[in-house]
Amino acid sequence: MTDAVLGAVFEELLKVVTHVISKSLKFKSELEKLKSTLDSITPLIQEIERLNIALNIPEQETAKLKEELFKGMELVRKCSERKCCCFKKVNYSDKLIKLNRSIERICRVDMLTQLIRDNKKILEKVEEIGFNIQTELITDNKKILEQVEEIGVTVQTELMTDNKKILEQVDMQTELIRDNTKILEQVEEMGVNIQTELIRDNTKILEQVEEIRKKIDRDGGVSNRVEFDGPCLVPDPPEITPGLDAPLKELRTELVKDDGMQVIVVSAPGGAGKTTLVKKLCADNEIKDKFRENIFFVNVSKTPDVKLIVQRIFQHKKCEMPTFQTEEATINDLERLLKSIGQKAILLVLDDVWSESLVQKFKFNLPNYRILVTSRYVFPQFGSGHKLKPLDYEAAMILFRSSVTPQDGEPYFFDENLAKKILRVCKGSPLALTVVGRLLCGEPAAVWQSKVKEWDQGKSIFISGTELLVCLQSSLDALDEEVRECYLDLGSFPQDQRIPITALIDMWMELHEWVEDGLSVITYLHQLSNRCLVNLVMARKNGSDDGFYNDDFVTQHDLLRDLIIHQSKSEPVEQTKRLIIDISENKFPKWWSKQKQNPIHARLLSISTDETFSSVWYNINAPEVEVVVLNIRTTEYTLPNFMENMGKLKVLIVTKYGFHPTELSNYSLLGSHYISSLKKIRLEQVSIPSFDVQMNNLQKISLVMCNVGQAFRNSNFQISDAFPNLLEFEIDDCNDLEKLPDGMCNIVSMKKLNITNCHKLSRLPEGIGKLVKLEELRLASCIELSELPEMVAELSNLKLLDISGCLSISKLSTQVGKLRSLEMLCMRGCSCCILPQSIMKLERLNVVKCDAATATQWKPYNLYLPNLKVEVLKDDINLNWLRKHHF
Repeated sequence: MTDAVLGAVFEELLKVVTHVISKSLKFKSELEKLKSTLDSITPLIQEIERLNIALNIPEQETAKLKEELFKGMELVRKCSERKCCCFKKVNYSDKLIKLNRSIERICRVDMLTQLIRDNKKILEKVEEIGFNIQTELITDNKKILEQVEEIGVTVQTELMTDNKKILEQVDMQTELIRDNTKILEQVEEMGVNIQTELIRDNTKILEQVEEIRKKIDRDGGVSNRVEFDGPCLVPDPPEITPGLDAPLKELRTELVKDDGMQVIVVSAPGGAGKTTLVKKLCADNEIKDKFRENIFFVNVSKTPDVKLIVQRIFQHKKCEMPTFQTEEATINDLERLLKSIGQKAILLVLDDVWSESLVQKFKFNLPNYRILVTSRYVFPQFGSGHKLKPLDYEAAMILFRSSVTPQDGEPYFFDENLAKKILRVCKGSPLALTVVGRLLCGEPAAVWQSKVKEWDQGKSIFISGTELLVCLQSSLDALDEEVRECYLDLGSFPQDQRIPITALIDMWMELHEWVEDGLSVITYLHQLSNRCLVNLVMARKNGSDDGFYNDDFVTQHDLLRDLIIHQSKSEPVEQTKRLIIDISENKFPKWWSKQKQNPIHARLLSISTDETFSSVWYNINAPEVEVVVLNIRTTEYTLPNFMENMGKLKVLIVTKYGFHPTELSNYSLLGSHYISSLKKIRLEQVSIPSFDVQMNNLQKISLVMCNVGQAFRNSNFQISDAFPNLLEFEIDDCNDLEKLPDGMCNIVSMKKLNITNCHKLSRLPEGIGKLVKLEELRLASCIELSELPEMVAELSNLKLLDISGCLSISKLSTQVGKLRSLEMLCMRGCSCCILPQSIMKLERLNVVKCDAATATQWKPYNLYLPNLKVEVLKDDINLNWLRKHHF
């Protein structure tokens, strides 16, 4: 095998690598790095072969390199196989990385030694010709050897992870080979004139070596000078960084273009890999080519010192530091320093920033000056930024596999099925995967099985990794007390599910005195979203400025929810503010099943049950509970009797997750006089048998995707008797609702009636005019509703009317002009609806929201309604507003 010609073996490996890259996506990143290395050393291989022939050097001297190349061909062919499980893929990935390093090391060390030997042979050949090489030539050759050896030694260890620096060194070796080849040719061809030419060429070599040394120093290579390790040097990224190729490409594109944003913010929760991404980006060849020695990496942290940051930049540039008197003077000095760099591109990396105002201080009006920020916050002032997502399954498995593998070989134990369960616990968090991987590194199967069992039973992952707990806990500690209290309530809802904003409004307004209305809830949610603690999804850009949030929701990162649960369990059950319970396979917590139970003082009670739950309850003594959240997965569910003992209960939220509604039993207990404080009920995906329960103090009821037709038809007494003091009635996406009961018109206390997305609703009660206190009537997307009753004109206090998407309404009532209190009319998608002349009498009408076609009908009325503003809503491409089932 070693008798093969080096060049032929090398060329064959390069062909195999190129072929596999073009035909398969597997190992693409590792193979591209290997190809880059092979491309860069191609001149080196060619010149070595030429020198070997010229100097009659046996091919056995390159046997080690050829052996590695043969191994490489075999490995790359295995990587191209179609069937490759995740375990093998990680193993092959590690082997490709090691192969790349091995080839780099041989070319950097062994081939460098061979070049030194060849240089000596050249001198011997010169002496055989019979000429006396001058002392200057001998001295220069010694300098060449000493400097080459020095570069070889200094570079060997510290350039392991930097491909560009390695390639620069290989380029240096290639130049040296080329010049020595010229020397050899000149010795053989020029005879007597060799002395002068050889001296000149060696002088050039010395100049090239010195230039290479300067280039290596300038571009971040290794130097024997201690002061090069500047305080703003970019730390090396980890060797294994799966899942970052796509965001790295996006950031690289943004940074290298000339007209990009000056400030780019990378946002994600703690431990998501922001810093790793930025380190890897700064090591990218395109970025280094653009910014060269002007990349400044600064860790900011939670309590930044501006003077210290600027001081480090001055030290890094080896500039004399002025005396920083004030922070303003410090920033001015930094601006002068950066201006002195001239037109060269500058990249300032501010890592782990907690304040938007800090970034603003470092903004200067300089060409080619960019600021790259990592933060747990979103800074809207600098645009939407880049939000780093959790790792997908494949990337998470690669990182976890790497974390459990010791540096000296294969993991002591690895089971892919257990690893899959661990990945579910870690929720795609790089920090969690790394912490858990270190925990299990070197451990036997029994330890793996024990840990997985603990986590399956609900034990917190945060107990295992203090680093993980501290990292995520710091994000919560940075919140204001009011925002933090609201955020902790989100643990009441299941993971991987949308949390309706309307549900949060209902519960927060009762639990927290500082929450006044829906607008304040949106304000708090924006703060949480800007801190990457939730993902806030507003259905339409202009859809919620009128206080209607039925289509809006938030989601939260599963690992952050686990942190909330962990915190709630850190207190004794009797003392916790939030009692969050998950029941799986009818297994109740041990404390709950005890016969004797101390009173629980929680104000919020959340109970989640799975598909096997039997609705057989133990008693619970929780007299202080004000909000109950029931998360259901069964098709039949019985409300627990212990709710009768909750005399302070104000809000009940029942949500069924799955495809089909749940049949709700024991509904009558909601009429118990023991829970007469109940003010708000929200039912989602629930079949309601009837409304034969009187709730005198109920102020709001929300029915979402419920089966309500039977309840309206079969109730034994008027719905107005069931809810005599109701203020708000919301019915959304209830597909069996064909008409409203006439008795609803007798709830004269009602102020808001919202019936949306009920596609079978064909008419409204004629007596709707009795709702004299009604201020808001929404009928959006009731596509079968053909007209509004004439009695609608009697709603003298109506301020908002929404008929958007009511495609069957062909005209408004001629009496609509009597709605003298009407301030807002929403009629998007109603271009076929004819406007009556009485529209001119709506003197208080300030806003009409509609589409462009409908807006043309309002132009003739501008003269009569001078204060009217017609807002043309653009078509929303975003389909997040569409109602989806919970799964």
